[in-house]
Amino acid sequence: MNMHVVRKGDPHIDAQGWLTSATQLPSPNFEARPGDAVPTLIVVHNISLPPDDFTTNSIADFFLNKLDHDAHPYFDHLRGMRVSAHFVIRRDGAIEQFVSCDERAWHAGVSSFCGRERCNDFSIGIELEGSDRMPFEDAQYDALVALVRIVVKRYPIDALAGHSDIAPGRKTDPGPHFDWPRLRHDSALPPSFFPFQSNI
Repeated sequence: MNMHVVRKGDPHIDAQGWLTSATQLPSPNFEARPGDAVPTLIVVHNISLPPDDFTTNSIADFFLNKLDHDAHPYFDHLRGMRVSAHFVIRRDGAIEQFVSCDERAWHAGVSSFCGRERCNDFSIGIELEGSDRMPFEDAQYDALVALVRIVVKRYPIDALAGHSDIAPGRKTDPGPHFDWPRLRHDSALPPSFFPFQSNI
């Protein structure tokens, strides 16, 4: 696996859009953001491959187009798919980055945010290793909060949403176990950053 870890000073996103404290696994599944689009939205997802199995490196393999589709029956329907996210947060809180924040990762699919289509154009995708069927780990929330703070400091982010918020009826993640009030409280972001979470 082509990866390297960079740790220099306080974690930050460098001039090329890479988080200095993340394990960097550059995916080929990206493209330039269109026109003058900049990230203004963070989209929170969950993913596990195979579902509910957190013991493999299959997420990274999938995003790097190296997944062995014969290794598990679930992988068969993923043949030919080209997917990526900017970040994956593993169960232990480790952060992996697959696409520069300055580029367009392929994480949201058909989507709309406040009437604006194609959320990939203007969003940063963060995948939590997990599923709709179980809680996330404390280490993941800690890592997510730290990452959100770093991203908000670097880019003009003004909203956070779940994949299910921008693709309702098509997607369900980050799922019913994701603790939005915890993210709101721990990130100390104002309520306006959580347009789909009116109760927090």
